Amino acid sequence: MDAIKGFPEGFFWGGATAANQVEGAWDVDGKGANLADAMVAGTHETPRRITLDIDPEKYYYPSHVASDFYHHYKEDIALLAEMGFKMYRLSINWARIFPLGDEEEPNEAGLAFYDKVFEELNRYGIEPLVTIYHNEMPLHLVSACDGWADRRVIEYYLRFAKVLFERYGKYVTYWIPFNEINCLTTPTGNWNHGGFLHPGTEFFTAQVDDPNKRWAALHNQFVASARAVKMGKKISPNFKFGTMICHITVYPLTCNPDDVLLTQQEDQLRNCLSADVQVKGIYPYYAERYFERNGIEFMRTPEDFEVLREGPVDFYSFSYYMSNCVTGQKDTAQVSGNIMGGAKNPYLKATDWNWQIDPVGLRYTLNKIYDRYSVPIMVTENGLGAFDTVEEDGSIHDSYRIDYLREHIEQMRLAIDDGVDLIGYTPWSAIDLVSVSTGEMEKRYGFIYVDRDNAGNGDLHRARKDSFYWYQRVIASNGADLG
Repeated sequence: MDAIKGFPEGFFWGGATAANQVEGAWDVDGKGANLADAMVAGTHETPRRITLDIDPEKYYYPSHVASDFYHHYKEDIALLAEMGFKMYRLSINWARIFPLGDEEEPNEAGLAFYDKVFEELNRYGIEPLVTIYHNEMPLHLVSACDGWADRRVIEYYLRFAKVLFERYGKYVTYWIPFNEINCLTTPTGNWNHGGFLHPGTEFFTAQVDDPNKRWAALHNQFVASARAVKMGKKISPNFKFGTMICHITVYPLTCNPDDVLLTQQEDQLRNCLSADVQVKGIYPYYAERYFERNGIEFMRTPEDFEVLREGPVDFYSFSYYMSNCVTGQKDTAQVSGNIMGGAKNPYLKATDWNWQIDPVGLRYTLNKIYDRYSVPIMVTENGLGAFDTVEEDGSIHDSYRIDYLREHIEQMRLAIDDGVDLIGYTPWSAIDLVSVSTGEMEKRYGFIYVDRDNAGNGDLHRARKDSFYWYQRVIASNGADLG
């Protein structure tokens, strides 16, 4: 039997962050407020409140300072380079470039900040992977346009994207038009992804839903993505664009055919539909039938369908944290997840936040994706949120994070041996940052520790965790040394 194939030469090892979770400096140098800036801190037990009128005297908003990458970017990028990063996935804060979102001209101070970030990455030979929209819509567009439900936002987004392509094209080759675009297939996506707040919604995890508006917003993002791809490739034929899917891998809880069918339907709707549109350029048959059965209607024009066909993406990227089970049975034990939970899998362990740990599911998912789309793949989010303890000598022994990442990298290697064209891995996260679902800093994901707690205390100093040194060895060995 042949030896298992290793990771290919030139594999993009790295890590990921999002501007709204790491940058801070929420009102510095002309930046406007964005969606995240209106979300109050919470915990696993206390849901995050959404406040259109931001009141820092009354509430604590963790994104306002976050990890303060804005003032620490040189130090942070030097640490990424020390780990050996080949790629750094980051997002551009829309409200830093267009504070209100609908201006004619960009904010030069915001552009200058990212000039410096890209120059620093280039100095260390780190390839940027840029997410254009990672839930950083300017807050003004929520009230002025009702977010992505308004087709005017497509034009505002394209104005923003064009500025990025022309300003940073000499540094950036790889672009992701929308982060976890499929989150709008669920009500949880209304605020962060759609940019609208229905009357009666107070908390992020309990949002009032209007399916017609939500699906209209998702369609508008599909159109915006395809048009951005077409525009970007005219500006630079070297640009590569990718979908980014929040992949919630699902299994039937039992071998009851009803559970198997429910699982297939869940997988199609949540995981496959958005990528089918962005990679294949068409709405799949099951989507059209779903709209008919559920009375969902929204504006789609013949020109929209044409642009979707003309603007498919080049690669598939996705987040993978856990898997869930699906069943028609009542009163089954439940677990949490990234955008949705499910029935508990009796064969898996779970994190402190009740997310199931399933490394083999990553290999299964990679094979499923490559079989369906036959394009290069990047795993652009994968990681463990956990409490970290700082010892008296300042060390941070996060063996649990190392175990999680090691097991998932092993399964990635097996998927490559299966024949999957996997080209990059940017785990979540490069550095500690604010958790979207809970607003906590103490739900830590990073290789780099940031001294800040859930209440905003701490001096923001950086420290290397054990996982920092472990991942450094992984990258240096191109994935051969996972010990």
